[in-house]
Amino acid sequence: MDEHFRKTKKNGSVQLVNAPHLLTPIADTHAHLQLLEDPSLALARAGAHEVAFVETIADVVEDGLVTFQELEGWMDAAQLLVRQMGSLCCGQAPYQVPCVRIACGVHPHNAKDWTDSVEERLVCLLHDPRVSAVGEIGLDYHYDFSPVEDQKRVFARQLILAQRAQLPVALHVREAFDDAYQIMEDAGWNPAGVLLHCYTSDAEEVQRWVQAGCFVAFGGALTFARSDAIREAIHEVPRDRLLLETDAPFMTPVPLRGEQCEPAQVVFTAERACQELLGEDAAQGVCVSLLQRTYENALSLLDRAPTSWQKEGA
Repeated sequence: MDEHFRKTKKNGSVQLVNAPHLLTPIADTHAHLQLLEDPSLALARAGAHEVAFVETIADVVEDGLVTFQELEGWMDAAQLLVRQMGSLCCGQAPYQVPCVRIACGVHPHNAKDWTDSVEERLVCLLHDPRVSAVGEIGLDYHYDFSPVEDQKRVFARQLILAQRAQLPVALHVREAFDDAYQIMEDAGWNPAGVLLHCYTSDAEEVQRWVQAGCFVAFGGALTFARSDAIREAIHEVPRDRLLLETDAPFMTPVPLRGEQCEPAQVVFTAERACQELLGEDAAQGVCVSLLQRTYENALSLLDRAPTSWQKEGA
């Protein structure tokens, strides 16, 4: 019940893993808190590593109201846990639990389950002022959990709902970039913002999304040994639209591969992003400036005041 990261070796022994101390708040723009073994401990540990903002995902089909109903309890418990944790820097103020906002939508895997009642539940949840985005929504052709035509239809419908709610969208696109881009073109690029979550394609593909004004988020895959294409792609994203994420509990970054991913681990991805964009010998102040930019990007997109549509439905 502390702030330390641990790696379990093949022989069963456990090794402490040192984390970078980045000297600036970090944002995790995509996590699934309800899927973690202990969401409260994960939030407390995130606070101990200066992760000051977390966007969690609530899928209307899979999660129902779990995230909404349990979030307050997770936060209260995290407040108690964070006070028990030792300080990484002597003499510093107590850690703060991250601010948590919610993205709510229907994942393309669950498009087959879309009904009028699911849409009604989604619209109702979008009125909650804690909701700051519609997501994750999009297309996934890697698996066949939902027919392609269902995915396209549900994606397009949620883009309409997002524009009506005046909320940005968080996109999940896997092996479906051409179709997803065309649907975005047909629907109109959301003026509230578009976030391309967990980018894992190449530098050429990301260029058209950037040109369309998208924010692009990079997760643990940025740290993987075989992710040269992703590391090339991050150079194509303007600094004012660059975001970091974990996709917790998935995509655990190096050096914690094999362990459950959680929001605090975004610091490893942040460190790798700095090394890639600035070089391993970059001055600390330059790294801080870059990471501050990613944090400000996250807040500007995902931590806005309730929209007028949300206020009208209150």
